[in-house]
Amino acid sequence: MEVVQKDVPIYSEWVGGLEGFINAHIQPRVTGHVISQHYREGSFIKKGTLLFLLDQRPFQVALEQARARLWQAQAALGKTEIDVKRLAPLAEEKVVSQQDLDNAVHANLANKAAVAAAEAEVAQAELNLNYTKITSPIDGLAGIAQAQIGDLVGPNSTLTTISTVDPIKVYFSVSEQEYLDYVKENPDAVKRAAQEGHFELEMILADGSFYSHKGRFSLADRQVDVRTGALRLQGLFPNPANILRPGLYARVRAITKMKKGALLVPQRAVTELQGAYQVAVVGTDEKIDIRSVKPGDRVDSMWIIDQGLKPGERVVVEGILRVKAGMIVNPRPFPVTTEAEFAPPRPGPT
Repeated sequence: MEVVQKDVPIYSEWVGGLEGFINAHIQPRVTGHVISQHYREGSFIKKGTLLFLLDQRPFQVALEQARARLWQAQAALGKTEIDVKRLAPLAEEKVVSQQDLDNAVHANLANKAAVAAAEAEVAQAELNLNYTKITSPIDGLAGIAQAQIGDLVGPNSTLTTISTVDPIKVYFSVSEQEYLDYVKENPDAVKRAAQEGHFELEMILADGSFYSHKGRFSLADRQVDVRTGALRLQGLFPNPANILRPGLYARVRAITKMKKGALLVPQRAVTELQGAYQVAVVGTDEKIDIRSVKPGDRVDSMWIIDQGLKPGERVVVEGILRVKAGMIVNPRPFPVTTEAEFAPPRPGPT
């Protein structure tokens, strides 16, 4: 087979984990007993959907008590307002002392403050009563309930989790060396940011199949993890059919560079001996030349050769173990059974 020269995109691949775009951990704001569950676990629910109901009776009683205190405060305020109106003209006529009027004014101000405090108590009691109805803050997939009917729950209890999964986030890490190499190849920050906005990601699922939608690069973490020396990246993938779920592991790959004028041969044409790589080249005189080469990235069934070959040279693909240097052969074209064995196929993972 002849050595093929072609521009080849080089893929890099990483292991990633999926997380919901938004993960809402549902926790009650008040303490109470769960008396009913109103959603189906594992179903898609809308924002505002009632999830759980807590026992409302203690909060209804607290609201009535707060309203009673408000009425008392309002009654006391009404009396002091009347006192101020009655004593003001009498104080001008010196029928009562100025101190009596001042006492009535101050008592009226204190009762106004008491009314305001009582109104705040009523508002808080109404809020607490409303908090017994626990609703979804987002659209998303609801998880399995972590609390059962009859359980006493409070602000530190997680009742369930709801995740927005379209789009869905995938987190993967690149090594510090990969990051530095990428920056060196793309030193211009403005161009680098523009390029990252168009980065396409592909996802390979656990069964080896490719996910039908392509994703995009979203962001890089602010720092490298000092424990692992890796930088965490985030990608976003559309998930209209809710196939992808938080917690899945998948491989993520992307084109990280373009190899210009790459020389490709089938991987089966390359032999390795004690760390050295060789190919058998058929010369114009049909004589075998065992040549040392320096291989680069792999692209599916093909191998990029960085040094040792020229475009158009013929290499032995089948029968390489039977040939020796200087041997004259009668070469035949390698039978092409697939496109991958004839020319550089679609780029694959390194």
